[in-house]
Amino acid sequence: MSVVVVVGAQWGDEGKGKIVDLLSSNFDITARYQGGANAGHTVIIGDKKYVLHLIPSGILHPEVTCVIGNGVVIDPKALMEEIHLLEDKGIQVEGRLWISQKAHLIMPYHKLLDTASEEKQGANKIGTTGRGIGPAYVDKANRKGIRIVDLLDRESFEKKLRRNIAEKNELLNKIYGIMPLDVEKIIQEYLDFDKIIDPYIKDVSVLLSDSINSGKSILLEGAQGTLLDVDHGTYPYVTSSNPASGGACTGVGIGPTKIDEVMGVIKAYTTRVGEGPFPTELLDNDGEFLRKEGMEFGATTGRPRRCGWFDAVIARYAVRINGIDALAITKLDVLDKFESIKVCTGYRYKEKVLKEFPTDLRVLQECEPIYETLPGWQSPTTSTKKWEDLPENAQKYLSYLEEITGASAKVVSVGSKRSQTIFR
Repeated sequence: MSVVVVVGAQWGDEGKGKIVDLLSSNFDITARYQGGANAGHTVIIGDKKYVLHLIPSGILHPEVTCVIGNGVVIDPKALMEEIHLLEDKGIQVEGRLWISQKAHLIMPYHKLLDTASEEKQGANKIGTTGRGIGPAYVDKANRKGIRIVDLLDRESFEKKLRRNIAEKNELLNKIYGIMPLDVEKIIQEYLDFDKIIDPYIKDVSVLLSDSINSGKSILLEGAQGTLLDVDHGTYPYVTSSNPASGGACTGVGIGPTKIDEVMGVIKAYTTRVGEGPFPTELLDNDGEFLRKEGMEFGATTGRPRRCGWFDAVIARYAVRINGIDALAITKLDVLDKFESIKVCTGYRYKEKVLKEFPTDLRVLQECEPIYETLPGWQSPTTSTKKWEDLPENAQKYLSYLEEITGASAKVVSVGSKRSQTIFR
């Protein structure tokens, strides 16, 4: 029996989709514990590319059961599109995918409010994907959300939805100048969804608890990364939930004593999408090279990612916040052509040297990275199968990352394919 949490250790986009796909073959169940369709996990198998937004990438292994926990906010349209996409590619979903009846639903007004609010913010925008994630979590915290279980009682569901839409229509019209939504159309749309989604609904907490007690192994995965956590990230430039490992227990309904290990997925360099401070961001040829070589464009939005050198300050922070036991270091191959590679070991703020990640965003915006320069290896790593077969300087670079973060590297990815992975 083993329960492992896989978390992103940077600003998301670390390559969790591939790592979860690889690890899933050794687990009975993979479960998603937070986020929504604003995060994309890309998995490449042979010549096929799968971009998953809600369903755990363990679905690509026929023997694995997949779960979407109560901590996830679900867009019915996005979910059904994903299910149909997988089925069209010959992957069985029904009978293998279970969704918590406590999961909250994203409604049409959430998406409208998301995009309208971003546009109104102008230069102060957060950089959301416009998928309605934030407003859905706002309603959840405000106790006005609609859960999947609410669909079971049509009278109660209609009452809640009419009340919500009346309030949201007033807000949309008076604040943002958007025409009112059609209440009847939305009610029918979600009642139709209820009929389709019914075979997938389960009490996820009971399912996972029974599975643990019977000796089954479970892999828990989050979306985004630690620095986008609503409590521990670069607030307010964060997501609206808890991608950090602490969110795993509340997001699926199991106790913290059931967790055996936390694995952090981290790139051999650093990227982020959206707004907010980024100390090691490169706005030069090196940054552009990382973007092109690493194909750094958002899986959900296609937005170009901001790129920079490895930041050990945020890596150590992620190790501490999540209790990371081991690292999966991805995209090492993107660094293959560099003559020298920099690693940020600390920040210089005015006349101070900071070794810990600052809470105050104004401080972070003024921080200058302190770099250690390491020699590159200028040799391809994409076909390497064993740690000891990596170029000597690549081994030294990885060992340095282990030393400076305080976590050992169990997995090293040297390409997007399953086969381009080194296990220790």
